[in-house]
Amino acid sequence: MGNTRIGVGIGLVVGALALQIPVAAADDSSLHIRSRAGSSGSTVTVSTDACGADVTYGKGESELAGAFHLFEGERKGVLTGRFTVPAGTGATTDTVTVKCPPRIKLTDSYTLTSRQPNGAVEAGFGDSGNTAGQLALGGALLAAGAAGWLVRARHRAHANRA
Repeated sequence: MGNTRIGVGIGLVVGALALQIPVAAADDSSLHIRSRAGSSGSTVTVSTDACGADVTYGKGESELAGAFHLFEGERKGVLTGRFTVPAGTGATTDTVTVKCPPRIKLTDSYTLTSRQPNGAVEAGFGDSGNTAGQLALGGALLAAGAAGWLVRARHRAHANRA
């Protein structure tokens, strides 16, 4: 029973960490698309090093969000741009195209989820917004456990005296 709980706990931690991985990364090593939430209203970052070290500007276009600009970022030769996924966008695939001089054109896609998780998780006690009953039940279980421990400790002490 204890191993099962540990396994479930490890699975939950691994799942939570997996959610922190960027939702989309381009297959092409020269075009990178990153989005933390990957849903409606999230900010998407696009970067590329394919334009060359001397290029400081590029243009991008998202099928969902429209045109955006790329500028030289923290590293020379890497252009970076951002756009916001329009509100109300459901689960879909968005294609991003980046153009920079002289005649470089890169295209890649990423996937959007239908919505971003929000709120508490229901665990079988009904509405997750009303926690008074859950707290009362938890307190009662803790009190019962403490009472059982005390009874057992007294029984052991009495047995040791005899």
